[in-house]
This record gives sequence, C-alpha cells and structure tokens, in this order.
Amino acid sequence: MAKYHCAVIIPTKNAMPGLSRVMDKVLNQKVPWNYEVIVIDSGSRDGTKDYIRGLDRVRLIEIAPGDFGHGKTRNLGIAAADAEFVALLTHDAEPVDEHWLANLVATAEKDSRIAGVFGRHVANDTASPFTKNDLDRHFQGFLHHPLIVHRDLDLVRYEADQGWRQLLHFYSDNNSLMRKSVWQMFPYPDVEFAEDQLWARSIIEAGYAKAYAPNAVVYHSHDYSFSEQLKRAFDESRNFKKYFGYALSSKFLSALSSMGKLSIQAFRQKLDEQYGTVSFKHRLERAGQRVALVAGHFLGANHEKLPRLMTGRLSLDKRLFKA
Repeated sequence: MAKYHCAVIIPTKNAMPGLSRVMDKVLNQKVPWNYEVIVIDSGSRDGTKDYIRGLDRVRLIEIAPGDFGHGKTRNLGIAAADAEFVALLTHDAEPVDEHWLANLVATAEKDSRIAGVFGRHVANDTASPFTKNDLDRHFQGFLHHPLIVHRDLDLVRYEADQGWRQLLHFYSDNNSLMRKSVWQMFPYPDVEFAEDQLWARSIIEAGYAKAYAPNAVVYHSHDYSFSEQLKRAFDESRNFKKYFGYALSSKFLSALSSMGKLSIQAFRQKLDEQYGTVSFKHRLERAGQRVALVAGHFLGANHEKLPRLMTGRLSLDKRLFKA
C-alpha cells in the first residue's frame, strides 16, 4: 500500500522568485490525508535549489540540464513518488486556493476508470485582457461536454471526428493529476513536446477515462512576444502533425486570409469589462500574436519543405531537431 494518498511533482529550472508563491500554496493545501512534494531540478543557477533544500517537507531530486525531457523527467518524479495519485504542476503554475489538490483527487475518486484529471487555468493579474479572455473561453468550452469523457461515449464519432478526438486527448500537465497504477502501465512518452496529450491519447485508447476538474484552479498564463508566439506555434504545429496527424493552417492562401481576418478582429473585438481597459497597445500586440500564431502553424505544418537551419531557428526547443 502506498505511503501517501497523493504526491505533487514539480519540475524546476531557474524558477525564482515566483516559485516561492507556488510552494507556499502547495505546502498549505487542506486535505484529509498525507501528501508529499517532490521537486526535480535540472541545473538551476538562480537559488532555486538552495530555496528547495530549505523547505522541510519537500524532496529535491537533481538532474543534469542535458538529462531533462518533458516526459522522462516527469516519469522520474512519478516513479519516485510513493503515492496512489500524483499531481503535476509546472514551476510557474500557482494554485489559486488551498483546496486545489483535494479537488483534483476528489474528481479522480469519482470513478475508478479515471486515469487522469486536468484542472482549470486562469490568467495572472498582470496578463493582457486578451490572454485573460482566451483562457476563460478555452476552459469554459469544456463545460459544454461531460466532465468525465472516454472513447466509449461515441465510438463512431471518435473514429470520424478529429475535433472530438482532440477534446478527448486534451490534457495539460501544468495542472493535472494521474492515477499511478495506470501510469505504471502507460508512462509518459519520452518526447520533447505534447507528452501530456500523447499520454491522454494512450489512456483513452486503452479504455480509461479522463476528467476535467473546473474547481482545481491555478494561475498560469503567458503574454508571448511575436517571436515567442511564432516559435511556439511552429513547434505545436510540427508536432501535432507528427504525432496526431493534424495539419494546422497548412495551406498558404488560407493562412494568409486568416492572418488578415484575425488582425482586423484584434482591433474590433470587444471584451467584457471584467478584463479591464483594452488599450491600443494591447490591440497592436494582439494583432501581432495572431499573425505569428497562424504563420507558425503554417510553417510547422510544412516543416519538411524548409531548410534544416531555418527549422532549427524557428523552434523554441531546438532539441526537437537534434535527432
């Protein structure tokens, strides 16, 4: 029998000073059972490791920077956990309240077939109004479907409808939980991108269920620059095509049309007052991000036609192209 009911795994790399807020929330969760916290650091040089060593209830595992991999590093932490359930955070995902962990576990306990649970993200207070709106709309979309999903909900639709498969495969280990007994049969794949969604596909296709916990919430958002958005979109598109067969914005004229429409939309879109004042700068940045998103998706979907030097520069994670 596992020593702990749940463990929390957090990979870190130069995570200060924000990590202190995350750890304060993680270590003060209100739960009726014991849990452990494991941090896996891959060569921080900003005081992250010293900070973690000073925390009484946290176990630190150190690996060399070159040994990091999104899937294999998380596998290392999960393997070290002596727990029935394992929650996963990134070092910049801060639980909103003291019930985050209990809500994740309670969702998993609703049905023994549930192998994984993902929680909601809300934007940081300093985020752009558009980023806040995007995140809210994204996670509100899951409320239009059953909170617990599996392939048998509609086998015909699963085979025929790419959008439905994407919904069932969506999983974000920025804020998630898995049943360790299932992980032992289906560990994360050793890939440099989309390890979480590939894992979700494997458990869905094996007949397990996946659940959404809208009450397990973290602050987690990014306002990307044009260059960052372009590179992230390139990696996303390239790897979705490689691993899932999805071609995002693969046609030039269609991509060009989308860029124009989304740029215009950025200057016309009205947001709810809850997101604050939308300035001209916000709209200009939004237009640039939308153009970068579509351009990155187009380039990623057609990466085989690009020179290797160009693909290396476009990728946010150049290790994708070392093989």
